[in-house]
Amino acid sequence: MPSAGKVGYGFEVALPVGYDEAVMLARTALAGSGFGVLTEIDVRATLKQKLGADFRPYLILGACNPPIAHRALSAERLAGLLLPCNVVVHAGDQPGTSVVAVIDPVVQLAATGRTDLKPLAVEVRGLLQQVLERVRREAAVTTETAKES
Repeated sequence: MPSAGKVGYGFEVALPVGYDEAVMLARTALAGSGFGVLTEIDVRATLKQKLGADFRPYLILGACNPPIAHRALSAERLAGLLLPCNVVVHAGDQPGTSVVAVIDPVVQLAATGRTDLKPLAVEVRGLLQQVLERVRREAAVTTETAKES
């Protein structure tokens, strides 16, 4: 069963599906909540290329919800320094498991010192938590379907 958690600056869900499946689930859930992926960083490939270091499969997706980003940038031009919202997908510690994590925009936007931006951050937090819930739900369905086969 997938489990969820909070770190001081974000939220994560541990999944009983492999990395590739988790990446697909994250992309689908982001799109379903109005987010597009603006940037994509393959950390494993980058560390291998730049340092010759081995690392677990690890992807950083820069997710953006255009209407909300427009509102944030209209209120605070330099909010772009805090965009897009990072979503991390990485292979779990056990084979066939993975983790999806999202930034907490309330913590992220607090760096501006603008309390008037908090409602916007809370809105984005809710959407990103929906993303994690969709990922968790779909991973559970995938796991159950595989057991039945």
